[in-house]
Amino acid sequence: MAYYGGSSNGLIVSFGEMLIDFVPMVSGVSLADAPGFLKAPGGAPANVAIAVARLGGNAAFIGKLGDDEFGRMLAGILNENGVSTDGVTFDGGARTALAFVTLRADGEREFMFYRNPSADMLLAPHELNFHLIRSAKVFHYGSISLIVEPCRSAHLKAMEVAKDGGALLSYDPNLRLPLWPSAEEAREQILSIWEKADVIKVSDEELQFLTQSSIVDDESAMSLWHHNLKLLLVTLGDKGCRYYTKARNEGKTWRSRGGKREWGQKGCGSGTTPWGGGGGKVGAGNWGTATGERVTGGKAAGGGDLLWQ
Repeated sequence: MAYYGGSSNGLIVSFGEMLIDFVPMVSGVSLADAPGFLKAPGGAPANVAIAVARLGGNAAFIGKLGDDEFGRMLAGILNENGVSTDGVTFDGGARTALAFVTLRADGEREFMFYRNPSADMLLAPHELNFHLIRSAKVFHYGSISLIVEPCRSAHLKAMEVAKDGGALLSYDPNLRLPLWPSAEEAREQILSIWEKADVIKVSDEELQFLTQSSIVDDESAMSLWHHNLKLLLVTLGDKGCRYYTKARNEGKTWRSRGGKREWGQKGCGSGTTPWGGGGGKVGAGNWGTATGERVTGGKAAGGGDLLWQ
């Protein structure tokens, strides 16, 4: 499905994990107390690709899935939503990643991951579709693909090729501490590629983690600024989102309208996508100029997780 040659929109390529989320059939319970689970597609980079395509953009996904029923199902969902799968590979020896996840009654999310290793962790540099990467106007990624080799090397190589091709680099760390060997390792690796990104999105919780401070304000956000950065977004849950640009010394806020979380929605799945809440045309020339309109579809539409149900 080679969409990237036939559209006038700039191609947005998402790189990283795609997996199956298992969510409880009832809300507000722990994983142990759940009477049953429903399966749903998950993975923050894949969510972004779907959101871009649903907004009329030109999207592709790069990642590795298991050569199993779940992997083929996920690839099919990408295709059904108009996302190019030319960058998707399959592993015959490893399974597609699974995540059991719930939003408990106390408002805390609970995760249990099955990836020992999963196929997404085994993507190697030589398996990358370099033509697809060089075609990107925006190259979007997270940090989960930095955790282990060979996927880490594939991630770094893909970033290098995309940057050399003139792409805008977009980074959403999407911190998942249970997947990392330690908090210190997570912080070090997330920040190791920080200064290469042109656009960065963090949640308020990630801001606190990276700055090692309990304070969420303009000063703490700007401590993460670097000279190559064009746009920094800090999502604030139901309070909206603050954004920072080179032209602004203090943040401006997008606030939720009509009591609905539009940017910064905190869903319960394994990957949140604030980019999915940005209305308007999502071509490369309009990145970061979203109007805040909601994306319809899914239980947490407009920046939440279960975007494709």
